[in-house]
Amino acid sequence: MRSATVTRNTAETQITVSVNLDGTGAARFDTGVPFLEHMLDQVARHGLIDLNIHAVGDLHIDAHHTVEDIGITLGQAFTRAIGDKQGIRRYGHAYVPLDEALSRVVIDLSGRPGLEYHLPFTRASIGSFDVDLFSEFFHGFVNHAMVTLHIDNLRGVNSHHQAETVFKAFGRALRMAVEFDERMAGRMPSTKGTLTA
Repeated sequence: MRSATVTRNTAETQITVSVNLDGTGAARFDTGVPFLEHMLDQVARHGLIDLNIHAVGDLHIDAHHTVEDIGITLGQAFTRAIGDKQGIRRYGHAYVPLDEALSRVVIDLSGRPGLEYHLPFTRASIGSFDVDLFSEFFHGFVNHAMVTLHIDNLRGVNSHHQAETVFKAFGRALRMAVEFDERMAGRMPSTKGTLTA
């Protein structure tokens, strides 16, 4: 099992993330940010990744630090769990629709952080959740998982649907990228011989 647990403590947040890349989609969250939990549940279920995330943050200010730091800690746990990346597919992609919304996510476990994020939300908040925080989450993840990630919401009117298609597609793309490829067994999917930088 490719799994890892990371704890990150700062003056603003205390976060523990456990991830199992070879899981069944089991998820358990205690973050104080319900809509983020709903989105992370999509990643677990559609990515077949087990996630356990506990976070205590300065929510009396707002959810910014908590959401960003969950992304950071999830990225750190992902890096530990994926190991040397030998024999994996490396690339993953998914298109996911939900009613009128459609999103595409493409990922490269390249060892190089990069984010192209194109998610034109039709409103500024979903319930009490500030949609700007999704960008912070993905930046945190990308910078610490050391992956290249392209996120495009191709169409959508309902902001909940826009967000949900992105997170479902993110889970599906991760699932594809971390899978083992029998034809790559014992080999690194890179002409450089490494995917660490």
